[in-house]
Amino acid sequence: MTTSALGSAVARAVGDDVLAMSVVHGGDTAAAFRVELASGRVLFAKTHASPPAGFFTTEATGLEWLRSSGVVHVPAVVAVSDGALEEPAFLALEWIEQGRGQPSNEFDFGRSLANLHRAGAPAFGREDQRTTGSLGLPNDSCATWAEFVSTRRFVPLARIARDRRSLPPDVIDRLERLAGSLDRFDYGAPAARLHGDLWAGNRIVDVDGASWLIDPAAHGGNAEFDLAMMLLFGGFGADAFVGYESVSPLADGWRDRVDLHQIAPLVVHAIKFGGAYVASATRAIHRYT
Repeated sequence: MTTSALGSAVARAVGDDVLAMSVVHGGDTAAAFRVELASGRVLFAKTHASPPAGFFTTEATGLEWLRSSGVVHVPAVVAVSDGALEEPAFLALEWIEQGRGQPSNEFDFGRSLANLHRAGAPAFGREDQRTTGSLGLPNDSCATWAEFVSTRRFVPLARIARDRRSLPPDVIDRLERLAGSLDRFDYGAPAARLHGDLWAGNRIVDVDGASWLIDPAAHGGNAEFDLAMMLLFGGFGADAFVGYESVSPLADGWRDRVDLHQIAPLVVHAIKFGGAYVASATRAIHRYT
């Protein structure tokens, strides 16, 4: 896929000529660009040489679902295509000007995230049942959090880890046993509207210090999952959690469940990257088995 092919596809989709495109660094799977249009409008566009089925339309649907809550900043989807014939797959969003070195308003971000979660979801998972992530984990809707994490996360991840020999056999056995005993951690919280991959790289801070959410793995789940992801890789200030609880106080013992919510992403990273993630996933699994 050439840059000119992407520019032509974007131009056709938005009905405007592309004057210039410059590379945007930071993505790990897609090639991203700043796109300047003849009208003066600026877009963010990304493409993928060989995306999984429904790759960009799944992301676009997730972005619009988060945006429809009206309580968080999410870039508007301008155009999207999963590719056809000679046309590349791409996603075009409104351009958000980042505030280089600009501190974010963590308290306000925490409040917005709490309100996003409170916007809710019809069930645990996705209504469209589309998979997310490079491992294609299922998102078929479930009635309870325990069922969702067990059948859509832990069991499929245990199978993949065994097939790829990503974790020691005894750790995989423990993960499967944990999948069968999650009811003891399910306190009946309703399904929250989750970003689903909330690490610092998926937040943009604009020139006014406001936070924007990008690259979601959006689904209905336990609100604690997004917070656990924030804590897994860092990059969010303590005031974000203070702001969150000012809107939506967390359930008793939520910090004791942080490692539990981190198991799935740690196993994903162990499968994809190995290294220290294997030890981290092992420690988390051992804690609850």
